[in-house]
Amino acid sequence: MQKFNKLTSIPAYLPIVNIDTDMIIPKQFLKTIKRTGLGKNLFFEMRYDDDGNEINDFILNQNPYNKSQILIAGKNFGCGSSREHAPWALLDFGITCVISSSYADIFYSNCFKNGILPIILEEKKIKELSEYANRKDEISINLIDEKIIYGNNEIKFKIDPFKKKCLLEGLDDIALSLNKSDKIENFENDLKKNKPWIFHD
Repeated sequence: MQKFNKLTSIPAYLPIVNIDTDMIIPKQFLKTIKRTGLGKNLFFEMRYDDDGNEINDFILNQNPYNKSQILIAGKNFGCGSSREHAPWALLDFGITCVISSSYADIFYSNCFKNGILPIILEEKKIKELSEYANRKDEISINLIDEKIIYGNNEIKFKIDPFKKKCLLEGLDDIALSLNKSDKIENFENDLKKNKPWIFHD
């Protein structure tokens, strides 16, 4: 998992509430177990018409928002089913930070496990940031200092210290387990020594 520290991008503003995981990546694209290749199908039903052509009015089909790394969205983002393909699709598209006033719990947790920073802000602050998106101006995210910088202003946000550490160091669940490999090996060696019958076929 890539480390997250600082990020500067023109944000894309998608002012829709209750965007569920099926809207983020529809069910027909869930057959893969790979984390790559899903970006082209992100928000599939909003991005493409029935013939597979891009819908020009959709924000992520417009320049420069089609290269945005920050998505500003309506409340309750990532609700619905708990599919991990949703953050995979966002990440594969290039989005590494989502800003919303609230998230579904499982989606919120899955973001950290895949290198995406989900920031929670009050609606008033989101409205301020949306104006920068509409003007195609960049904003910056500083995870270490837990702040968003836009123009001459900044907004502080809060992140759980453990989740912050995982993003800064690029630690997913597998990496966290590997960090404890010495302790795991010592435990197994002690177990073999004290209870050898457990390992007999």
